[in-house]
Amino acid sequence: MARKRLLMEMGMGTDLRGQDYTKAAIRALKDALWHNSVSVAPALGYPRESMEVDVEIGVAKPESVDRERVAEVLPYGRAQVRVVKGGLDIINEETGNVTVIANAAAVVYLNVLQADSGASS
Repeated sequence: MARKRLLMEMGMGTDLRGQDYTKAAIRALKDALWHNSVSVAPALGYPRESMEVDVEIGVAKPESVDRERVAEVLPYGRAQVRVVKGGLDIINEETGNVTVIANAAAVVYLNVLQADSGASS
């Protein structure tokens, strides 16, 4: 078995008024995932639950993101969530409120049988 990268999806999410970095991160991951249906695992004969999903979130305050809540967004597969410095904070100079912008990348892997490189067709 070899761990193979199958696809990568990217998304962006915001929290306009609440200054909630986890909410923006969840919205970014949903944006990345909700535009497609990942059917490659079943197409290859593997259950969807066998997929491994590496999620990377970029926000201005990484320590403010609840990684477990972000991982709960995934409908199947095993998630590993990493949060790094990135995204944007946009300050409203009149009110002092911050609009939080998060970026997400979800990379899907699957452990698959290696094709026999010595096999002839």
